[in-house]
Amino acid sequence: MSLLPKTTEDFSSAEYWEKFFQKRGEKAFEWYGDFNKLCGVLHKYIKLQDKVLVVGCGNSELSEQMFDVGYKHLTNIDISETVIANMKQRNSGRRPGLTFEQVDATHMMYEDACYQAALDKGTLDAMASEKEGALARKMLTEVGRVLSIGGRYVCVTLAQESVIALAVERFVELGWAVRVHCLQEECENAEDSFALPVFVLVCTKFRQPMPRPILEMCLGDDGAPTRLTQVAELLAAVKQHRAYSVLKKRLRTGTDPDANLSLTLCHAKTGLPRYSLTVQDCPQDVKVPRANQFAIFIVPQGSESSWLYSSVEGRKQLAASANFRRLVIVAMHRNQEYTDMQAVQLELSPMVMELAPPGMPDKHQVPFLSVGGDLGWREEVSRGVSELSGEYCVENVRGEDGSLYRRLVFLSNTALVQSESRLVPSHTVSHKKNKKKARTPAVSTTSATTVDSGFLCCAHHEVMVAGLTMLGVGSPQNKDVKVSVLLVGLGGGCLPQFLRDFVPGATVEVVELDPTVLEVAKEWFGFQQDDHLRVTIGDGLDHICTLEKKGGALFDAIMFDVDNKDSTLGLSCPPAAFLESSVLQKVHNLLTPKGVFALNLVCRNSALRKNMLERVYNVFPTVLSRKIEGEVNEVLLCSLGESSASNPTDILSTLNLAAKDLQSSLSSNRTGSNRPPHIDIAELLKDLKVA
Repeated sequence: MSLLPKTTEDFSSAEYWEKFFQKRGEKAFEWYGDFNKLCGVLHKYIKLQDKVLVVGCGNSELSEQMFDVGYKHLTNIDISETVIANMKQRNSGRRPGLTFEQVDATHMMYEDACYQAALDKGTLDAMASEKEGALARKMLTEVGRVLSIGGRYVCVTLAQESVIALAVERFVELGWAVRVHCLQEECENAEDSFALPVFVLVCTKFRQPMPRPILEMCLGDDGAPTRLTQVAELLAAVKQHRAYSVLKKRLRTGTDPDANLSLTLCHAKTGLPRYSLTVQDCPQDVKVPRANQFAIFIVPQGSESSWLYSSVEGRKQLAASANFRRLVIVAMHRNQEYTDMQAVQLELSPMVMELAPPGMPDKHQVPFLSVGGDLGWREEVSRGVSELSGEYCVENVRGEDGSLYRRLVFLSNTALVQSESRLVPSHTVSHKKNKKKARTPAVSTTSATTVDSGFLCCAHHEVMVAGLTMLGVGSPQNKDVKVSVLLVGLGGGCLPQFLRDFVPGATVEVVELDPTVLEVAKEWFGFQQDDHLRVTIGDGLDHICTLEKKGGALFDAIMFDVDNKDSTLGLSCPPAAFLESSVLQKVHNLLTPKGVFALNLVCRNSALRKNMLERVYNVFPTVLSRKIEGEVNEVLLCSLGESSASNPTDILSTLNLAAKDLQSSLSSNRTGSNRPPHIDIAELLKDLKVA
């Protein structure tokens, strides 16, 4: 609508409204909703016999419609002389009892407690932007003054954050009861319709201020109220409903394959997250069967973090294979119970239909899709809190290959699996339960399985192991030669345990910042320290500096596998400090002449990645790279030997020849493990490239 304000400040300007109504003329301005939309909530809180003050009436037909249905004691005020003159003229013949007065709502001449209700449709929104809300506060003070005990301030608002916060905090401060209705929207195609939902704020004046805030939220004009205890909770609920409305508006007016829109559905009673929904539209140039308008895909429990479901590229691939105009991808949350696919479908159907694409035919059948037709399986075996990393859980899941896996997940980032191991049948329990640390007890599956240390679930771990070909591990000339490894970042201990169990003559030193991670690794992931595998609790950077200062400690391999808690840089692994030139030089100094530096790099920022690679090039003559399929990860294998730029083909050919020796030595060693290693060194080196 061209007549709407260009800036929020315009809303509170008397000059703006003068120009607005002169230009608008006789046409009623009802973009907050007319009487038909508001009548349910108005009849609920305003009685026909009440004396009602309509604050900032404008040229809305609302007062006229209320008068026509029986509200005979309406006093309409507005700051605009033009609108008051027009409204008086418009109603002088048909509604002689309808009063219009030019009054500044911040300085009203009315007596105290002379009205039973005050009706505000958009006036609070108009005033809230002026002087950091000072004008609105004056208006609310005046409204509070003229209302009698038991009187109600009924405010129709778009509930922008600053506006609703100003009003709620003010009336809570006065000891009034506060209730907010989010009005249900109708599917509109009108050009003037707003994306923002309309809320009705109802504040009731008490004789004595309430000792504790009465705060309630309702859906629709007659929805049951939900009691909230804090102002922040009420404001958050309003924000969520507003955001959801904007999302629905956007979805029903168009499709966008690059939008990556998502929302979380919470349990009505507990407020805990229950479903996460992501909307993926098909590109407009792709031909889709007419019947394939809309579908829901249920992600199997335990598979939420896989590339296909957690990444933008993966979801696009999933949608392309499903071949629907719009696919809503649904992930289920931890600590929630789901009976079966039919129960999930019944629960989700009313909500997801609001996300249908524009133009979908009425009564269109919407299929629910899944892998194998079931919900997947997950059980939580332990939960605890790390002082450094926050709350975590250890869970068993069934993979899409049918195998069982154990995962460590920090709940601050549930989309990321911190560590993962495969479980295999066992006749003995490999660890005791620590009842003090685990708030959720282990269940039957735990006692029937053990961790398979020969299976590395993370592809970048496999590549790091394959990088030992650069050392010539397992070759005839290196038989019985010891291999010393420094690893920064323990996780569940899968990588260092594999190195200890299968690499001949390996001595592994691990540096881990979080002592809780070490306890979890020992208790739930089969990690065992001994003379050849030890963990130092401390900062990895400090440890490297200390080792380099002392001198005399040289390693055949140094590996960085540590995540970055600060995700704002676009660098997920490692933290930027680990790639400072001074640190890389220290790593260089700690390596033997033929040593290798293996780095797990996860960088989504191409410019930052280029900068990081240049730092590595400046220290290490040879840098090889192996991208991890379906992931952002890449592993850099760096050595002090001849520059890879001079003879890349020779270097790669040498490594391919060494792959057979390393494979053979891994299979024959099996120190501390009765199970063979599940790794194909030659296959891992196929996609190795000079960086």
